[in-house]
Amino acid sequence: MLELLLPLHGIGGRGDLPVPLWLAIYSAGAAVAVSFFALGAFWPRPRFERITGRPLGVLTRLVDNRGTRVGLKVAGLVALALLLGAAWFGDPEPSSNPAPTWLYVWIWVGIIPLSLICGPIWRLANPLRTLAGLVRRTSYRRLPERIAYWPAVGGLAGFLWLELVYPQGSEPLVVAVAVSIYATVNVAAGIVYGPSWFGIGDSFEVYAEVLARLGPIGRGVDGLVLRNPLAGLATTPQRPGIVGLLCLLLGSTAFDGISRWSQWTQRTGELSRPQHLVVYTLGLAVAVAIVTGLFLLAARTTGAAQTRPGGIGAAGLPGAFAHSLVPIAIGYAVAHYFSFAMFQGQEGWLLATDPFARGWDLLGTSGTRIDYAFLSTGFIAGVQIGAIVLGHVLGVVSAHDRAADLFRRRQLRRAQYPMLAAMVAFTAGGIALVTAS
Repeated sequence: MLELLLPLHGIGGRGDLPVPLWLAIYSAGAAVAVSFFALGAFWPRPRFERITGRPLGVLTRLVDNRGTRVGLKVAGLVALALLLGAAWFGDPEPSSNPAPTWLYVWIWVGIIPLSLICGPIWRLANPLRTLAGLVRRTSYRRLPERIAYWPAVGGLAGFLWLELVYPQGSEPLVVAVAVSIYATVNVAAGIVYGPSWFGIGDSFEVYAEVLARLGPIGRGVDGLVLRNPLAGLATTPQRPGIVGLLCLLLGSTAFDGISRWSQWTQRTGELSRPQHLVVYTLGLAVAVAIVTGLFLLAARTTGAAQTRPGGIGAAGLPGAFAHSLVPIAIGYAVAHYFSFAMFQGQEGWLLATDPFARGWDLLGTSGTRIDYAFLSTGFIAGVQIGAIVLGHVLGVVSAHDRAADLFRRRQLRRAQYPMLAAMVAFTAGGIALVTAS
């Protein structure tokens, strides 16, 4: 965790809740359950399997304009250069160097609203894709079909381990080394395998693309369209690794909450560095395994009903329902990172006034402090709970729509009971983790 940044991503106090914890959990679980039964009664046919939307001709021409695309590529390269420059040559103290905040807040957290609002814009600005594209080749090596999203899962696991397990993860030098290695590996892979690598191997681009599926702006046959976000979500590819990617996101967020429990910190606070690494690595792995096991069990138990032919992709039934985890993952991320982004995000701007420790005051913010008073704890707690509940309700709607496409009507409700149980468990667990630290 970023011990020299905010010690907690969320407010992390039961007293912040506007209602008692038990009432919040029961109410949220009830909202998910009621949504499920309402959908069963009034939503018998799939509605999101075909994308329709209003064409956005002006926006399409703007986005596809060569000047826009060149500008985005230049912006991406400048951002990468600033991040690496500050990390390698800036102040060695995390509290005085903007690079850790830029990476863990502006990029990792900021990618969520950026992708939801702007769609797959990360692909256009990705500096690693741009650097690899500078090396022209007439042919590229073919990627094995079975590899799917697993390289991105591996890269994401490494990043989350650095953030949540490694004690010095916020050190500028550590950030510099990690970003340099990540960039080198992905640029080299992009040169060897071509642009297709970044769609399956670059963890940040894959993550951004998955998030963008839930955005209101998507690309149709003739350009950009304004669409139903859940219709875009239904187009999430059913490829091997997609379940692992989303369960890794959910499980890591769950571990983030667990690691902030007072019982956990009391028992791990006196560990030596090697013991800390072992215990936290195991904790992260177990949290991811529990979330993955619960989702796989629910999805495969759902498969006890007979599915319609042609509806299951290469990732099986879990892959068919994996897209329903996207709004849940977003809800968890908002709940855990909202206050962290609102407060620590200011530090990225304040420290940017002197990114290379030269005594500059480029932005005129030298001596300014983070404003912790502009958001109340009650408002933050409301956002946290609201994000988790809304994410799960959207997950239930997405899962029901897919089930309506896969199962015959007489089997529809019964087939979804396992997934409903998993969704309720995720909801209750998410609220408990956010509020009980």
